Amino acid sequence: MRLGRIGRIGLIFLLVTGLIQPALSQRSEVGFGLGTFNYTGDLVKFYSFKNSTFAATAFYRSNLSSVVSFRVGATAGKIGASEKPIDAFAAQRNASFDLFLFEASSVMEYHFLNWRETKRFVRFTPYLFAGLGLFGISGNPDKTEEYSNIQLAIPFGGGVKYVYNPKWYFSLEFGVRKTFFDYLDNISAGDPDLKNYQYGNPNDNDNYYFLGISITRTFYDIPCPKNPYK
Repeated sequence: MRLGRIGRIGLIFLLVTGLIQPALSQRSEVGFGLGTFNYTGDLVKFYSFKNSTFAATAFYRSNLSSVVSFRVGATAGKIGASEKPIDAFAAQRNASFDLFLFEASSVMEYHFLNWRETKRFVRFTPYLFAGLGLFGISGNPDKTEEYSNIQLAIPFGGGVKYVYNPKWYFSLEFGVRKTFFDYLDNISAGDPDLKNYQYGNPNDNDNYYFLGISITRTFYDIPCPKNPYK
C-alpha cells in the first residue's frame, strides 16, 4: 500500500540520516542483540511479561562525541497477545493477534558518563535514546479495516552499557515505541450495531516495546586504542 504523508517524511529522514551521519563519525560500531517484543493496546492495557515474544536486532552506530552517539538499526520478530478480559464486553470479544513485525529506526543516544575516557576507567554508563522509526507488520487475515501495513513510530527509552574492553561492550536496553496506529491488534473503531464485539477504543493507539541485550564491536580510527583494563 501507499505510504501516507507522515510515512514518507519518516522514510526520507531515515534514508538521509543513515547516509550522512557515518561520514561524521570518528568511531564506528556494529552490533546485534536478542530480546523480546511486547505490546499494549485494546487487548492488554498494561505491560506484561506474559506477552513477550522473541525478537532480534542489528545496528550501526556513529560516535559523534564522548557522550553522544547516532544509531541506525533494524529490529524484527513476532508480536502478539490474547485478550485479558477486564469486563463482560472484553470477555465476549475474546480477541487475539499474532503478527511478524519489522522495524527500521534512527535514534540519538546520550550517555550520562564519559565512558570513553581511558584515564577514568569507567566501565558502566546509563544512557537515554530517542528518534524516529518505521515499522511494518505482516497482513492479518481477519483484517476488518483498510490501512497501510507500514506505519510511523517514535522510539525512546534507556539502558546501561558495560565496557568489556575498548573494542567490545555489552548493553541492556528497554525501549518504548509510541505509534499513531490503532490496528496493531486489529481492534479499533467498529459498528456497535453489529453486536459482534470486535471493536475497541479508536482514541487509544497501540504501542509496542523492545527489551534486549546486545554485544557491540567498536572500530577505531588511527591512532589505535590502548586497553586500560589490562
